[in-house]
Amino acid sequence: MKRNPKTEESAIPQTHPEPDDKDREILKLLQENARMSVTEIASRVHLSPTPVHERIRRLEEWGVIRQYATLLDAQKLDKGLMVICYVSLKQHDKKAGLKFIQAINGLNEVVECYSISGEFDFMLKVLAKDMAGFYDFHVNRLSQVENLGHVQSVFVMGVIKQTHKMLF
Repeated sequence: MKRNPKTEESAIPQTHPEPDDKDREILKLLQENARMSVTEIASRVHLSPTPVHERIRRLEEWGVIRQYATLLDAQKLDKGLMVICYVSLKQHDKKAGLKFIQAINGLNEVVECYSISGEFDFMLKVLAKDMAGFYDFHVNRLSQVENLGHVQSVFVMGVIKQTHKMLF
């Protein structure tokens, strides 16, 4: 039988070395400002631009850097109401769970969704213009999702800490 190295390779989990101290310095700077130039990063980590560029490319290939994003101020974009919704499903089989996840991915008001343990199955972070906007979302969109059991909504009164930076 002819061997297919590509198939065999994909069946084996790819492991990559742990990022070193210079990689971590680069990651810290990119978390602060993803638009920082390679030249600026290089000067701050005391390397030349070429190795910094290679390190960033390698971190992207490894999946350590998943994407670059722009953080928006929801308040200034008329999405000032943040609601955490705890959701339990009626059925807990794999097919029902996947259908729920697909439905949630289609709801633009849901900006984060986590599978959680405990009394509820999922935690959603929802952004809406105001209470009327959330009510419309809850009644006309979320409650229409198939297999939805119980929803408990908690309204965020103030944000104490919100960061995208991961410390390591």
